[in-house]
Amino acid sequence: MGAYTAAYERSIADPTRFWGLAARDVRWLVPPDRVLDDGAPPFYRWFTGGELNTCDNAVDRHVEEGRGEQAALIYDSPVTGTVRTFSFRELRDLVAAFAGALRELGVDRGDRVVIYLPMIPEAVVAMLACARLGAVHSVVFGGFAAKELAVRIDDARPKVVVSASCGIEGSRVVPYKPLLDQALEMASHKVDRCVVRQRPQLHADLVRPRDVEWDEAVAGGSPAECVPVSATDPLYILYTSGTTGRPKGVVRDNGGHAVALRWSMENVYGVGPGDVFWAASDVGWVVGHSYIVYAPLLTGCTTVLYEGKPVGTPDAGAFWRVASQHRVKALFTAPTAIRAIKKEDPEGALPAGYDLSALDTLFLAGERLDPDTYHWASRVLDRPVIDHWWQTETGWPIVANPRGLEPMPVKPGSPTVAVPGYDVRVLQPDGTPAAPGTDGDIVLRLPLPPGALSTLWQDDERFVESYLGRHPGHYLTGDGGHVDEDGYVWVMGRTDDVINVAGHRLSTGTMEEVIAAHPAVAECAVIGVADQLKGQLPRGLVVLKSGAVVDPEALRDELVAMVREQIGPVAALKEISVVPALPKTRSGKILRGVMRGIADGRDVPVPSTIEDPAVLEELRPILRSPTASP
Repeated sequence: MGAYTAAYERSIADPTRFWGLAARDVRWLVPPDRVLDDGAPPFYRWFTGGELNTCDNAVDRHVEEGRGEQAALIYDSPVTGTVRTFSFRELRDLVAAFAGALRELGVDRGDRVVIYLPMIPEAVVAMLACARLGAVHSVVFGGFAAKELAVRIDDARPKVVVSASCGIEGSRVVPYKPLLDQALEMASHKVDRCVVRQRPQLHADLVRPRDVEWDEAVAGGSPAECVPVSATDPLYILYTSGTTGRPKGVVRDNGGHAVALRWSMENVYGVGPGDVFWAASDVGWVVGHSYIVYAPLLTGCTTVLYEGKPVGTPDAGAFWRVASQHRVKALFTAPTAIRAIKKEDPEGALPAGYDLSALDTLFLAGERLDPDTYHWASRVLDRPVIDHWWQTETGWPIVANPRGLEPMPVKPGSPTVAVPGYDVRVLQPDGTPAAPGTDGDIVLRLPLPPGALSTLWQDDERFVESYLGRHPGHYLTGDGGHVDEDGYVWVMGRTDDVINVAGHRLSTGTMEEVIAAHPAVAECAVIGVADQLKGQLPRGLVVLKSGAVVDPEALRDELVAMVREQIGPVAALKEISVVPALPKTRSGKILRGVMRGIADGRDVPVPSTIEDPAVLEELRPILRSPTASP
């Protein structure tokens, strides 16, 4: 029995013992009475009776255990020309000082603090400072529209909002303070105070006495010590989009979160204390929470905070420059970022200009990794490229190739196998198990492992309704796919991306795989649009690689023929448009549902997370006219 199989079977058969052993890597102030409290299904609690402090585990313990002078945080900002390194000792002192400032402003254990900051060190400091006080932070992506910020303020009801004068998007300075002021006017909940980090690129006007500058606030307090909290107390609220338009506040606890993330770093990502880990994401997203801030610091790694883009800051070699300069061992980003790099550097010439000898592994998640992108990255980097799959709700990987536990052969298109702790199953709509290779709903049998959401913020009923109602005893991931005979999981996309063509259920993800393999295609999306005769028909949208010169009609014919050959005529794909760009969220997810709604002529709301609304507006006439192509 291999190391993975043994660990996985132990985690499912005896989760109490498995996670009890993993919990030894966390510093507890009071050891838990029970590892798993399963007394009130479907609500489960991990490490009840235990007390700890997440900030203590992420920062203070490393100083006390001899890592005080090790780099904890590297801030790399090509948009401002800044690179700065903070040791664990320096980070602890900054966090303690800001925690003292928040305490002086009235923040206590259990109070909420909304953090609305760009990718600057103060974002990490503010998150850890809240954890230090036992306060609950809710990070809202910097630059979010005022209305969306107001909705989150009303739901979380924070005592304090922490913000900055501006963010920087490429060469553009984005004023934050006007957005924050608008949000505070719109919100029914009134915050006590706002702390504003003034950046050199733009000075914000403050509303006194409500607003206070960061340095001024720190000067008004004294360093705060870590406050013990219960393992089951919330660490943070992170909002994810809801089907009703009202965002869902995912609640993460302190104890289970610390144990799971600490375990995942060495077993999933293959990194340990002293290694340099870089998650090229944003602290506004779950990847930023888990793998920029908490998991690396809990492990004693050096984490990279990058304020820039994969391309344009200054070129498509930006990621390789950062990985080389900081001796990154593991890089984690979204497939969208790699596709953007591939589009600008299709031959993969730029990595050769950098010393990537420290880089062991590239990890990708957030959007389905198509085999073409996998093969390109594998060829260009000549090292393992690892797809893995998880969600905001789970907080850490569900399916992965466990690099630190037992590296496995890669099957392009599959994120590999279920991670220990996750009982992954595929069910048919009637709840019966799907046969190997047969698509269905991907679900997780309860209880979810430590680190997964415990509920939705102040809405247990919606938690049950959203995730636990369709298949009793199971968490519904919302993704469809299958498990093959080797136990590899294949995630084919959201269940609403499965289309029904004349009674045949087809995965748009499978069609995208075929289209993405064409040498001229940088990225693509396939959506199902309404059809009176067949119910739905697939429509393809493709973005060309930089420098690719093709005839759109000839390309369409080639792609249609490829899909027909590899999937069959049942796919009925005939309409494919070449477009300049695809609309995405800021985390890199393609807005297939929005495009489908527009193509069907429905008035669909544009999500607040959209990266560039102009891209969607440019696509509207194309989506509404099947034969249109620019």
